[in-house]
Amino acid sequence: MSSSDAEQARSLLTPAAVRERAHEMLAIGVAGGLEHWRVDLDRLPETARYVAAVIRDQYPTLAVPFHARWRHFAIQGQDFWGPVADSRAWPGAANRARTEFDLAIVSVLLDAGSGPGWAYRDARTGATLTRSEGLAIASLRMFEAGVFSITERDPWRVDAQALAALTTEALAEGFQVSDANPLAGLEGRAALLRRLGAQCLARPDLFATADTPRPGGLADVLIAQATECALPAPAILELLLEAFGPVWQDRLTLGGVDLGDCWKHPAMRRDDATDGLVPIHKLSQWLSYSLVEPLQTAGLKVVDLDGLTGLAEYRNGGLFTDLGVLTLKDPADADKAWPVSDPLVVGWRAMTVALLDQIAPLVRAELGVSAEAMPLASVLEGGTWAAGRRAAAERRPGGGPPLTILSDGTVF
Repeated sequence: MSSSDAEQARSLLTPAAVRERAHEMLAIGVAGGLEHWRVDLDRLPETARYVAAVIRDQYPTLAVPFHARWRHFAIQGQDFWGPVADSRAWPGAANRARTEFDLAIVSVLLDAGSGPGWAYRDARTGATLTRSEGLAIASLRMFEAGVFSITERDPWRVDAQALAALTTEALAEGFQVSDANPLAGLEGRAALLRRLGAQCLARPDLFATADTPRPGGLADVLIAQATECALPAPAILELLLEAFGPVWQDRLTLGGVDLGDCWKHPAMRRDDATDGLVPIHKLSQWLSYSLVEPLQTAGLKVVDLDGLTGLAEYRNGGLFTDLGVLTLKDPADADKAWPVSDPLVVGWRAMTVALLDQIAPLVRAELGVSAEAMPLASVLEGGTWAAGRRAAAERRPGGGPPLTILSDGTVF
């Protein structure tokens, strides 16, 4: 591969590239050029009204927080991270940022869809939790117990050596997995964390701290990148894509560069080495949103938050499918199981990103708020993700997604 191939590969590792190709995919869909999907933009205003109603129900004052992993560390209104972290005597703001990076990174990477048959019973509260909330609290409890730490004086950390040695059995125990309580992609999740540990050890320039390599070392890198205490949000994603590229298994590469959550679609035509490639980077963007608050707590101002894109996951994609913006040309396709690499899924996910851009101003108009008051990260939280979950519950027992996706636990 030539150096130009590597340069073109790196051009796909930005939120701008995700947004550009997502909108192109939507335009192709609107023109009728996608094999599997029909697009009806006339359904978008009604969908925006549905989302706005969900936001009013959940946040009557319209003060919507960012879409971030921190929202899932709460059970029935009780936050199990924020107050504890606030009360701890941190040696410094950077130390807290490293710890919160450790927790967020591991928890987000474990946050792919759980499957319909899994639940977590929290011993502390007695609550039984499913899906994202269950995965979040399970990962928090493992973190608190020091499962990811080899530092005896500090169980609240994630050490590279602990991740590299993490067994599937240990993860299964932490997530209460059994034959009666199966978790989708369990082995894939454990292997992903082991590869993360190996990557931390292999890249001390990104992950090393004063003691041992850890995911939280990325906090130091981003703090150092800030200019006058300001950091553009897209810089978070770009660092994550560089840092985590090798941890994604069996993904596309170009010019020796790992492309991560990037897939092929025949409609995405280019006259260069990126022909057919559609970058999405869902988990990495979800993680980027989740790292904003730790950076703010450390004293940084994170700017250009809307430089990140919406998230191509099954709640947002399901919202547009369930409310008729996106419909399958062949209804029988809804009864099949699809690999994430299939053009049907790639097109669905890419168009979801573009539709989130289009629905956000409509939702704000319904609510009478500005983009400054409700950035895309808040529209997602308040928002399209919650509305997608509500729409699914209204239409399907168990509230599952409208499509069955074959996942290894590292995409959705």
